[in-house]
Amino acid sequence: MLQDIPTPTLREPSNCILETERLTLRRPTLADVKAIARLANDRRIAENTRRLPHPYSQEHAIEFVRAMANDGRETVFLIENNHTPMGVVGIDWREPEAPELGYWLGVEHWGQGFGTEAARAVIDFTFEEFDIEHLMSGARVTNPSSRNILEKCGFQWSGVELHRFEALGSSTPVDCFRLSRSVWSSLKSWNNSTRRDRSR
Repeated sequence: MLQDIPTPTLREPSNCILETERLTLRRPTLADVKAIARLANDRRIAENTRRLPHPYSQEHAIEFVRAMANDGRETVFLIENNHTPMGVVGIDWREPEAPELGYWLGVEHWGQGFGTEAARAVIDFTFEEFDIEHLMSGARVTNPSSRNILEKCGFQWSGVELHRFEALGSSTPVDCFRLSRSVWSSLKSWNNSTRRDRSR
């Protein structure tokens, strides 16, 4: 008799704060709506992020924060540096056998290593907290910076697929990547991140 494979038990991220050398990663709240909307309302970000609409309004940000508060299918963190929001990083669990890392940063924060630092913290959190064997991710073939982040995190290229991007209103080629638990384990020397669990 076939048994259902249970979805990994998702911990409530509201009590979890990830800290790296420069960043704090925490759950987004309604107090962050203005900052999220300002950062996300840039076509350069939307064109490289599958689900971000453009233009991106405060109403979109409110909907996003409320959805993250009620939706166990995603584990999402707001990225902050010195209490200043910079972007978002998280794991999409809608396909439990293929959890997917996603992230975006405000344009003014590009090129400073923040994306890699945030991604590594969430990768560590995910492999440490959940019984999974691999993480997936992707980057538009026209987005070498995002591909570079994934490669620095140990992801290995697995092929090209077409994915729909809301801001483009069409599908476009995406480089697909995979990070196995064994590769992650061998790379853990990167780990400068710590986690504090605290009640709010």
